[in-house]
Amino acid sequence: MIVDIKGLDVGYLRHRRVQPAVAGLDLTVAPAEVVAIVGESGSGKTTTANAIIGLLPANGRITAGSAVVDGIETAGANERTLRRLRGSVVGLIPQDPMVGLNPTKRVGAQIAEAVRLRGGSPDEVFEHLAEAGVPDPELRARQYPHELSGGLRQRVLIAIALAGKPKLIIADEPTSALDVTVQKRILDHLGGLVREQGISLLIITHDLAVAADRADRIVVMQNGRKIEEGDPATILGTPRETYTRRLIAAVPRLAPRFDVRDQKPPEPILTLTDVSKTFAVSDLRRGARGFNALDKVSVTVPRGQTHALVGESGCGKTTTLRIALGLETATSGSVKLDGDEIVGRSWNRLRPLRRKAQLVHQDPFATLDPKFTIAQSITEPLVSFRIGNRRTRLERARELLDQVALPASYLDRLPSELSGGQRQRVAIARALALRPDLIMLDEPVSALDVLVQEQILQLLADLQAALGLSYLFVSHDLGVVAELAHTVSVMSHGRVVEQGPVAEVFTDPKSAYTRELIDAIPGRRVADAV
Repeated sequence: MIVDIKGLDVGYLRHRRVQPAVAGLDLTVAPAEVVAIVGESGSGKTTTANAIIGLLPANGRITAGSAVVDGIETAGANERTLRRLRGSVVGLIPQDPMVGLNPTKRVGAQIAEAVRLRGGSPDEVFEHLAEAGVPDPELRARQYPHELSGGLRQRVLIAIALAGKPKLIIADEPTSALDVTVQKRILDHLGGLVREQGISLLIITHDLAVAADRADRIVVMQNGRKIEEGDPATILGTPRETYTRRLIAAVPRLAPRFDVRDQKPPEPILTLTDVSKTFAVSDLRRGARGFNALDKVSVTVPRGQTHALVGESGCGKTTTLRIALGLETATSGSVKLDGDEIVGRSWNRLRPLRRKAQLVHQDPFATLDPKFTIAQSITEPLVSFRIGNRRTRLERARELLDQVALPASYLDRLPSELSGGQRQRVAIARALALRPDLIMLDEPVSALDVLVQEQILQLLADLQAALGLSYLFVSHDLGVVAELAHTVSVMSHGRVVEQGPVAEVFTDPKSAYTRELIDAIPGRRVADAV
């Protein structure tokens, strides 16, 4: 076995006590085997991975058991032993490439460092980039991480992991933030390395669909314990545990919830007509030039319904949303919010319209002030628009927390004291504070575990039904779009290539690009199991 863990207990020292994070874990990984550990946040997945290679934080403690990697006991091993193990035996692909890569170093230099630690030749840098599926390795090696797309940055991390010629690669949520087509290419490539080079792969993921599609064996963890283990067919076909059945049921499927094909659409709350956007880009060789981010985009959001924008990174989804919200100015075209033209309006003239449209970001932790209590965050829009007094604002905050299914006791808490799902509920409550007609949702569930994601999607659907809200929903996850949206626009390279009712576009796509997006969705085995 390349990995042999027996009775592993891991905890974190807090207030002079070790709080358990992993308890009694047994886990093996054989050569050339793909094992996936699945579970929600706090289940112990990443702690297990960090314990294997001695990367626990300073307050992390292995309190019992053993973790043997390629014959070396890592529990209690000294740093010198662990350093030899990392890279040459075990390669790690972290979740966030912008954290895993040094922003001040060129990509090639970072791979060369990994090669040097193994005693290899610097000439191997291009080879490892190509091996990781990075096109034009000579060019990419000279670039900095911020100059690459998310998918390319993830491939660079794979190249760094491969540079040590490891026997095992640990991939910690390697594709959770990537578009579905990029995700498929990355996972296909990792699978190819397993087949061609005999590398073992340990995937840490909250996405049961990815695990079912890619793993030889699935380990389900909950609250730090392994509760179920087996091959995908067994886990999906005859799950023993209620928690596993909940994970399976929560995976979004490409089964549209709404069918509005034969219905007359309601009047629009938002209309974009022939909207184009050109950004000025400086080029040292050519001077100033223009980059066409949007090319005659037309989108309609029906009142009381959800319209989704889908497509890969860089397709223009977020630019479209920002123009609709008045945060960017269209180069040409028309944008009407509830019949009022917003293109060409000054900031002061746009302000009254802002009460009609609000935004919910992908990462609520980045948008909620960490020093503000939840009450202060929710009431901030009311203060900004001088609505009510302190007592009525606080009453409104209590009402809003109730609407998003959070207790009033949370009003005095800070964002750091809440889970990711709870913070997103607060962000939604804040967006509702001004009683808007339209809420724009920018990847609101992409960073959440599948069970929490299901709860937030249901909350959004319930709020829409109760309050008559309209949503403009940006997402790269077609399964999530099928759960929430009535209509959809598929975007590619700044253009709308297909649009219409979700039930029509997803079941009978006309565009080759739409078909490519649908074919790249993981989880067909999960869908068949339900």
